[in-house]
Amino acid sequence: MFKKYMTAGIVGSALLATAAFAQSPSTTTTTTAPAAAPVTASDTTFNGNWRTSKVVGLSVYNEANESLGSINDLLTDKQGNIKAVVIGVGGFLGVGERLIAIPYDKIKFVNEPVATMASSTGGSSGMKSTSPPSGMTTGAAPAAAAPAKANPWYPDHAVLSSASKDQLKAMPEFKYAM
Repeated sequence: MFKKYMTAGIVGSALLATAAFAQSPSTTTTTTAPAAAPVTASDTTFNGNWRTSKVVGLSVYNEANESLGSINDLLTDKQGNIKAVVIGVGGFLGVGERLIAIPYDKIKFVNEPVATMASSTGGSSGMKSTSPPSGMTTGAAPAAAAPAKANPWYPDHAVLSSASKDQLKAMPEFKYAM
């Protein structure tokens, strides 16, 4: 049995080798353009551009800083221009989530973090305070919150102006064509 496999392998190799040797080199002389230099790019060439892998998953808020959902996908045309943003609205951890498509020009991207209730109201309005009770000291001065450094490769969040979560839930659901 082993003899048959060896014979078949040698015959197959011989057939392939004869086909490769049968090709003759071209004898015609043609002038060709000089080879183009390989395309090289450094990270400084693309400064200011965003990574789509980081844009997908960004939280989307309205102008009142209410969370509306998150970006699930970006839809592009054949030239690569982004035409729409697919947002997941409602649900919990992806369960019961509805997808809606919003035109790209309706979304604004923001580099600064979202203002929270505690920082905008000064911690009053029933929020728990982490400061020690009056008369007690911690032995150190309270640390000032350092502003977050903006990442040049993706924004912090997206803002959809003049929309509420209920309005988005009422929009027609986006379905991918199969």
